[in-house]
Amino acid sequence: MRRTDSGGAAGGTTDLGERRLLGFWQDRPGPNRVGPFGLLQVVADMIKLFFKEDFVPRFADIPVFILAPTVVMATMLLGFVVIPVSPTIGVIDLNIGLLFILAMSSMAVYSVILGGYASNNKYALLGGLRAAAQTVSYEVFMGLSLMGVVMLAGSFNLREIVQAQESGWYILPQFIGFFVFFIAGIAESHRLPFDLPEAEHELTAGFHTEYSGMKFGMFFVGEYLSVILISALITTLFLGGWLGPWLPPVVWFALKTGLLVMLFVLLRAAIPRPRYDQLMQFGWKVMLPLSLLNLLATAGVLLWIG
Repeated sequence: MRRTDSGGAAGGTTDLGERRLLGFWQDRPGPNRVGPFGLLQVVADMIKLFFKEDFVPRFADIPVFILAPTVVMATMLLGFVVIPVSPTIGVIDLNIGLLFILAMSSMAVYSVILGGYASNNKYALLGGLRAAAQTVSYEVFMGLSLMGVVMLAGSFNLREIVQAQESGWYILPQFIGFFVFFIAGIAESHRLPFDLPEAEHELTAGFHTEYSGMKFGMFFVGEYLSVILISALITTLFLGGWLGPWLPPVVWFALKTGLLVMLFVLLRAAIPRPRYDQLMQFGWKVMLPLSLLNLLATAGVLLWIG
């Protein structure tokens, strides 16, 4: 299992929920000692993290070492600004919103690369190189898997994509695209079973080996933000966004996103980690053909109908 120095502070209530769900699914107690039902475990972990020594190695490239954790935080938070939560709630309505999110996810890889390089540690460098290869590879499949949705909706605007699903969610005609995007999202966020850039039984802790304190916590805040962003994007692109009967649009969006986050946690609890070569082969030999097949089939059906 992954080291847990960040505790609840790294992901706040998201991390507490994940640990409780992991305990339930793995038939073991989750956090249950600090406060009622373990609810104050987040506070305890935050206090520990704030008072933990913020160590910077003498041999590190200090400016880059400090910059690296902030990159993933900034890029993930920027990705949320184009997500429409309801017909009236959203930070900005951008015509190229989908391209903007893909650009921000691409920028996030600089965080782990710079962190591994600036640490001047061979294990951290290997973790950074793994992250670069894994992220760049799966970004290809992630982008291709979304082209079917773009063709069906005729727009890169996320709000227009949601409105185009009033006659039916895109998860049905674009199930292959959904599958490819979901797998690519796991690899992009470095979640189990695809957390190979930080596999501690091979690389100590990967790209964040030399990090501690709040810098370490920022890496994992970025990871949890990435999980929530991928879940919100899947909700928007494939599950009709805020669309749904009876309940308010915001509630529908939150329910769909929350269920997808729980699915990410379930995968961590249930699936073992593959070898790195298996991960890369799966991407190029399975994900790439599937995404190209989905793109070709979608284009053929639209041309036939048109």
